[in-house]
Amino acid sequence: MSHSDKERLKRQHQAEHNKQRAQIFRVSAFVALLSLVIFAVGYFLAPVFAPKASGVTQVGSGKIINIQAAMDGFDIPEIRVKAGEQITLNLTSLDNSMHSDGGGKHQFAIDELGVNLVAQPLSSNSTTFTATKPGVYTFYCDICCGGKANPTMNGKLVIEA
Repeated sequence: MSHSDKERLKRQHQAEHNKQRAQIFRVSAFVALLSLVIFAVGYFLAPVFAPKASGVTQVGSGKIINIQAAMDGFDIPEIRVKAGEQITLNLTSLDNSMHSDGGGKHQFAIDELGVNLVAQPLSSNSTTFTATKPGVYTFYCDICCGGKANPTMNGKLVIEA
C-alpha cells in the first residue's frame, strides 16, 4: 500500500469520525433542548396542578382564611364569619409573572370594609381585620382576568350577627 493510499484511508477514516461526532452533537443538542422544553412546561403548569391549601380555620375568637387566586378565579367563592371575629386573610397567587394580564398578581378587595390585599406572582400576602358589621360583602380581584366583571374573580364574605 502506497503512502498516498494510506493518507487517503486516513482522511476517509477522519471524515467518518467527524460525521459520527457531528451526529452525536446533534442528538445531544436535541435531547438538551427537549429537556429544557419539558422543564419549562412543568414549571409553568405546576401551580395549576398544585394541591390547594385553602380553607377557613377557627383560631380562638378569630378565623384564618387561606384563599388562592389564579387566572380561573378564587378557589373559595363564599366565606362565612361571625360579627366581631378577627380575620387573618392569607391570599396566594398561583400565577407566575409571565401572565400578560396582571403580571401574575392577584387582589382580594372589599371596598366597604377597606380591605385591599395584593399577592405578587407565585407568592402570598396577609392582612388582618375585624368583621364588625353584619351583611354580605363582595370581594374581588380587579388587577386581571376581567376584573370585577368576571364572575370567577369575585365572591361573597358573609358576616353573620
